[in-house]
Amino acid sequence: MFDPGEMSEVTGWRQHFHRHPELGFQEHQTAARVADLLESFGVETHRGIGGTGVIGVLKRGKGDRSIALRADMDALPIHETGVRDYRSVTDGVMHACGHDGHSAMLLGAARTLARDGGFDGTVVFIFQPNEEHGLGAQAMIGDGLFERFNVQNVYGMHNLPGLPVGQFATCTGPITASESLFEIAISARGGHAAMPHMGVDAITVGAELVGSLQTIVSRKLDPGQNGVVSVTDFTTDGGRNILPGKAVLTGDARALTPKATRAIEQRMRQITDGICAAHGVSASVSFDTCFSATINATGPTGSAVRAAKTVVGEDAVDAACAPKLFSEDFAHFAAARPSCFILAGNGTNGANGQPLHSSEYDFSDDLLPVGMGFWINLVRQEMPS
Repeated sequence: MFDPGEMSEVTGWRQHFHRHPELGFQEHQTAARVADLLESFGVETHRGIGGTGVIGVLKRGKGDRSIALRADMDALPIHETGVRDYRSVTDGVMHACGHDGHSAMLLGAARTLARDGGFDGTVVFIFQPNEEHGLGAQAMIGDGLFERFNVQNVYGMHNLPGLPVGQFATCTGPITASESLFEIAISARGGHAAMPHMGVDAITVGAELVGSLQTIVSRKLDPGQNGVVSVTDFTTDGGRNILPGKAVLTGDARALTPKATRAIEQRMRQITDGICAAHGVSASVSFDTCFSATINATGPTGSAVRAAKTVVGEDAVDAACAPKLFSEDFAHFAAARPSCFILAGNGTNGANGQPLHSSEYDFSDDLLPVGMGFWINLVRQEMPS
């Protein structure tokens, strides 16, 4: 599909990004390298969009159609344990989600499109900062992204371990979930471990809450509305022979629709109020939705499916996959413009099959030509010359 020497360069970009990871809004070296490469391809380049974001604009012909292709650039605060020549040189930071590969694939596509054309319209290449904390897309939008670069549709792609390289999956409607972080702070009456009747043990109240919160999904949420509620931390001010008077539960809730998110929050507050009232104590609940659900629009999803089938064949594209309950900052782009977010197989074995955010994960370089081919075919399909 691509010249071996050309692919060697793209692989080199990917492994360079992997070797030099940067956290969200700190992607200064990554953004500079991306921008320098875009400029070397002859692509109009804009730096510092939304902090460390980079935009490339490529126009061919006289067509007024314009679409955006998005890649993310940030890494994670994880110590890399995998053994590879290009492992991270920054202790405690690694590309454990494949954003190094996403950036390299989009750069490779930009180079081919800038050199060979084959389309009539405008492509906007979005290199987004800080996807992992759900802040980068909104920062770029707030910095005038869609006012400065008017596009009709936005497309995003993410690798998926466990799906073979050369396969794609997407669906119309919700494709990734919202994420809401919650905290429940219980104020009870601590005391001596030998005299529990003289106080109200915050651990007892908290433990009852942990179990009861699980009934939100199993008994209080419409079975057709997927959701997850997970208590991930439980801390108290108790000691060896001291019953705690305070306890804090923190956790994570996921849902595929705003309605389900609202239902989870409402039920969480009701359950907390009820249990605390039964024990004669008080509690406060905070519930912050930091990621919205990503909703794929019908038209762009059909376009992405057609482009993927052109690259890998009809049987290798799942156009109605089950939605995923991880979250994605692409949701903000999808809320602003009709969009599609598509998943590309990263492999099933070794480091390529490790879960995203694993310290042993690695992006598959075999996916690079597949992803590049998808981007190039999508552009030429949507804006034929």
